[in-house]
Amino acid sequence: MAALPETQNLPNAATSKNTEPSQNAETFASLSELAPLSERLAATIRTVEDFPRPGISFKDITPVCTDIGLLGDCARALARKWESAEVKAVAGIEARGFFLGPLVAMQLSVGFLPIRKPGKLPRETLSVSYELEYGTDSLEIHRDAACGGQNILLIDDLLATGGTAEAAVSLLEQTGAKVIGCGFIVELGFLEGAARLPGREVFSLLRYD
Repeated sequence: MAALPETQNLPNAATSKNTEPSQNAETFASLSELAPLSERLAATIRTVEDFPRPGISFKDITPVCTDIGLLGDCARALARKWESAEVKAVAGIEARGFFLGPLVAMQLSVGFLPIRKPGKLPRETLSVSYELEYGTDSLEIHRDAACGGQNILLIDDLLATGGTAEAAVSLLEQTGAKVIGCGFIVELGFLEGAARLPGREVFSLLRYD
């Protein structure tokens, strides 16, 4: 795999108040070295209370982006999880999946597929709409982005309710690709977003229960 800077010792997520980070035993079973990585992430991520509205504890992971060693370790850990899975490309969701996805793709020596907001891609696209808390949104991908049957890994910074990831998986499958896994820096486990991604391995580096 390609190299990123070594270290010893992403962007934003919302969660209910008074939640504590936990380590998922199944998640770390095959990657026991991720325990200290999880602790470093928990220490770096900032909690901003009552944002974007009262009663919400906002998990700001932009400090991870300024720590090149920690960011590199996140990319390495996510890539290592699927290094034997014959991944043909990594897909990332606009916007935060765009800084993490290419790093993981570089580690796996594969290409990167951008999943974008409407009107941002120049060629013929496929699209999917999905529900938000206050309305709907859409995602698009180039129709020829992936070949039928290719193994695709979906990468994003955060798994919350799972609606965006579910839409991205649906979009990738419209191209004929096979989404074999979904990787995240942070998972808000109490929102049960992984339940909306059946049949795909969901892997996170830090989980809040």
